[in-house]
Amino acid sequence: MNSNWKRKTLQVFLSQKLKKATYDSKTNPQEFSIQIRELKVSAFSLLKDIFFMIIGVISAAFGLESFLLPNNFIDGGATGISLLISEVSSVPLYILIVLVNVPFIILGYKVIGQRFAIRAIVAISGLAFTLFMFDFPEITQDKLLVAVFGGFFLGAGIGLSVRGGGVLDGTEVLAIFMSKKLGTTVGDAIMIINVVIFSVAAYLLSVETALYSMLTYLAASKTLDFVIEGIEEYTGVTIISEQNQEIISMITNKMRRGITIYKGKQGHGGHDNYKSEIDIIYTVITRLEISKLNSEIEKIDPNAFVIMHSINDMRGGMIKKRSITY
Repeated sequence: MNSNWKRKTLQVFLSQKLKKATYDSKTNPQEFSIQIRELKVSAFSLLKDIFFMIIGVISAAFGLESFLLPNNFIDGGATGISLLISEVSSVPLYILIVLVNVPFIILGYKVIGQRFAIRAIVAISGLAFTLFMFDFPEITQDKLLVAVFGGFFLGAGIGLSVRGGGVLDGTEVLAIFMSKKLGTTVGDAIMIINVVIFSVAAYLLSVETALYSMLTYLAASKTLDFVIEGIEEYTGVTIISEQNQEIISMITNKMRRGITIYKGKQGHGGHDNYKSEIDIIYTVITRLEISKLNSEIEKIDPNAFVIMHSINDMRGGMIKKRSITY
């Protein structure tokens, strides 16, 4: 009797669940299609980011082992610090790449967020693993070619990693932190860091090596800017969408960024062909967050009109406030 009661109870429970699932699938086709679209966007975005980071890691490793390391050249930032320590000690570069970037990753976790820290760990660990497992041949000993092409491949690798949402050099996180604490621009902070690195290189190695290393840094910087298509430290984003309330909620709650909302009208075609008023969203993000913002907007509204423009620097309000400014 007891077993029959349990069996009947289980049958009733399963039948109710089946009815509820059938009811939901019939009454919420739009919600189901939205979930499928979000899944596709997330999967495509993740695969694209992984592809960029893999190519970036290979390019950076090639630039380091085939050009810079055999010729005792260094670069700026955390990579330059790693190369400099490797030149004056017996510690392998793949170990130093990880150790030197650990403080920057911790700082990045506090300043930018968990997603950045995780992707930075993946990218930097991938670079260290590639340097450990693969031996790239030395291409040339010509100092000018080493400086230019070593910087080119290293800058391309860092730029591709940034496009994938990760970093291979954590110095920019320190630069952002210094700019907030000292009131300088991010560019000035990066320059201060690199002046110190190249000064130490001139003392420990030679003035000539330091000068060629500065050329390497310039080549890497220009290549990085080219790969990222001119993305600066900050990027202003204007968003026009019929799903503006969902986008507002995503930016303020999920990305934790401040926004400004102003009224506008949409128009197209002939004269005076205007639609009703619409909220126009404006926000400012760092270049490390562009990939995430694009992915989240794509999930909500693939037809959203998004305009991005470079901002050299900014003061105040940056990005921690969750309030909405009208």
